[in-house]
Amino acid sequence: MDFAQIGRIATLIKENVGKVIVGKDDTVELMVIALIASGHVLLEDVPGTGKTQLAKALARSLDGTMKRIQFTPDLLPSDVSGINFYNQKLGEFEFRPGPLFAHIVLADEINRATPRTQSALLESMEERQVSIDGETRTLEAPFLVIATQNPVENQGTFPLPEAQLDRFLMKLSLGYPSAAEQVQILKRYQQQDPLDQLLPVVGRAELLEAQRLFTQVRIGDELLQYLVQLAEATRAHADAALGVSPRGVRALMKAAQVYAALRGRDYVLPDDIKALAGPVWAHRILLRTRSRQQDQQVQSLLAGILAATPVPTEVKLR
Repeated sequence: MDFAQIGRIATLIKENVGKVIVGKDDTVELMVIALIASGHVLLEDVPGTGKTQLAKALARSLDGTMKRIQFTPDLLPSDVSGINFYNQKLGEFEFRPGPLFAHIVLADEINRATPRTQSALLESMEERQVSIDGETRTLEAPFLVIATQNPVENQGTFPLPEAQLDRFLMKLSLGYPSAAEQVQILKRYQQQDPLDQLLPVVGRAELLEAQRLFTQVRIGDELLQYLVQLAEATRAHADAALGVSPRGVRALMKAAQVYAALRGRDYVLPDDIKALAGPVWAHRILLRTRSRQQDQQVQSLLAGILAATPVPTEVKLR
């Protein structure tokens, strides 16, 4: 496989998802970038904009297993990770895997579960494993968590802590469709749900090879220093109580490598980093003063940092 084949895989997935999702090509591409970069995605938007449909369409485009978890306040950690139960017929304990044991896990309305249950995802998202009754079980690759949450209705919800937000590669939003797109959606769903007809277009082995190959995209030392300078600027900013973590710096590097590969290049450019700084870093920055416009304020802060930080004019690839 070469980088052109990574682009072909991405195109197949985007076209397949496009049979269900109308007019959100940029968001779909970011989802594909996260998938190839082995990163998890948080979809945050108002109800009815297609968050769950997008997650399901992406999952069904892959030849792998998919499980959905509807998060509620009474959900227990064992409901997510699995339990050891006593099988009376066999006379011994037997492990019953939870929905985390799948290639794609859709965590619907993740902020409705208690912090104890939310924390059950932490180990699986970072280390691709779960520990149950002192025994560690490895999750099969590829493993991707797609979580959704509604930012408007706060009653009965538990905001995700910063430690868990930092484990999501990207935080994305679909937004409302345009008038023309809404008409197209109505026509598409008039007789049947297109999601029911969606078939896999990419095999598991192909995806795993793409996840291995993108790491060979070259990124010069000057760009690595540029990434660190941007991150340090978020930590030192007067309006930021919490800046981008080292995990966030690695996440942007990986996403930029995939972004370059999808454009047929085996090297990263500064523009690749700039294009992805918002989706990868915005949810990792905590402002000193919280408000309803926090997302817009963080995006403005990032835009100012990107504009003020000198861009490397000469990049030596290694």
